[in-house]
Amino acid sequence: MKPDPAAHTLKRRIVFASANAGKAREIEAMLGSAFEVVLQGDIGIESVEETGTTFAANSLLKAQHAASVSGLPSLADDSGIEVDALQGAPGVYSARYAGEQASDRDNVDKLLRELRAVPDERRGARFRCVLTFMRAPDDPSPLIAEGCWEGRIAHRPSGDGGFGYDPVFVDADSGIMAAELDPAEKNARSHRGKALRKLRELIAADA
Repeated sequence: MKPDPAAHTLKRRIVFASANAGKAREIEAMLGSAFEVVLQGDIGIESVEETGTTFAANSLLKAQHAASVSGLPSLADDSGIEVDALQGAPGVYSARYAGEQASDRDNVDKLLRELRAVPDERRGARFRCVLTFMRAPDDPSPLIAEGCWEGRIAHRPSGDGGFGYDPVFVDADSGIMAAELDPAEKNARSHRGKALRKLRELIAADA
């Protein structure tokens, strides 16, 4: 019997610079079996303070921190939701919109309160994601990919899937709530899915 070459293929270990298990699941599913994604907290790396004013700046900051502490390649995501009626807020503050220790439900509740009097035609919004991949701690030219998912904010939560603002985000193309999409459908449409597909292409071209 001939040996299976795939059996000798080592997975590429990447430190994911996040404590968000939901994001980690999506990224691991989309990167594929060639990669082993390790949450930074699982190897003792604490989160760095996100002092950037853009998704790109925070993504780079987190990737640099994870790579420098671990000595491994790192992947960082910075993402959030931008609401037209709120002039792009919560934006980079999406995860802490209702406070530093806010839960997903806290953030969603605050967003719905802010939009209580806003009609459907002005509830346009988008999820935006920037991914940064550092090959090594001293990588001078990290790979960067961005994705955007257009939609609008519903008047009330619906659906049990996803995380974050998914229960109030309506996909522009299908009219379905993000939290009602199955994982495969969500990955096909989402900001993170689009960014990951672009990043996979960049990694493949870089190999």
